[in-house]
Amino acid sequence: MLIYPTMELLDGGCVTLEKGRLDEPLVWHVDPVEKAKEFAASGAEWMHLTDFNAIKGDDSNQELVKEIIRSAGIPVQLGGGMRSRENVESWIDQGAGRVVVGTLAALDPSLVSELAKQHPDQIVLAVDVWQGQVMTEGWLKAGAFAPDTYIAAFGSAPFAGIIVTDIESDMVDVEAQLGLISGLAAIAHAPVIASGVVRSVDDISRLKYINNISGALVGRALFRKSMTLEEALDMAQPEPEQVAEFI
Repeated sequence: MLIYPTMELLDGGCVTLEKGRLDEPLVWHVDPVEKAKEFAASGAEWMHLTDFNAIKGDDSNQELVKEIIRSAGIPVQLGGGMRSRENVESWIDQGAGRVVVGTLAALDPSLVSELAKQHPDQIVLAVDVWQGQVMTEGWLKAGAFAPDTYIAAFGSAPFAGIIVTDIESDMVDVEAQLGLISGLAAIAHAPVIASGVVRSVDDISRLKYINNISGALVGRALFRKSMTLEEALDMAQPEPEQVAEFI
């Protein structure tokens, strides 16, 4: 299972949010570019980056995002404000390893399915769930979709992954979130990436035994130093197979 150390940007700095509330960010006083390099130095194979300004239609972080993509030393899975084909393809052209699409997928699912076919292993579907409904517009607007029917509607579209976030139970009711993620992973054609559920290495150890879970986003726990990235990466490794001993 892959661990995606996660960085969230707001006004040029690193933040984490409680249940998606942009009006109450917790600011971390670190250099985003140096932090991305630290992720790579610790052994991460990918990192995840969300630009909250872009979600609001503000491109003020654009140059910083480009610098992180250039400097990180590992591929970047980028989300935030991907509202058009041109936007998605522009970031692919500028070096993003993968692009995460949420609102655009709800508004124009056929376009996003087409993008997934045209850019193999580079389009990730975001499924953000609040009180049983898929949310759009950066967790601000509820759609008329249940997450299972929403995922099923994309059929076998070749997404690189599907990021599932249960906003309501974000870091609070982990058992409920694991249940949601497990249920959606069972019906998804693409591998599922869990978001918001990792508080400790124990949560990683539970996630890696759920079928079709390919990875987990880990952000807040790293910034709060509940665990180190090295510990997370180590726990995510598959258990060695037991070999029978013959005497």
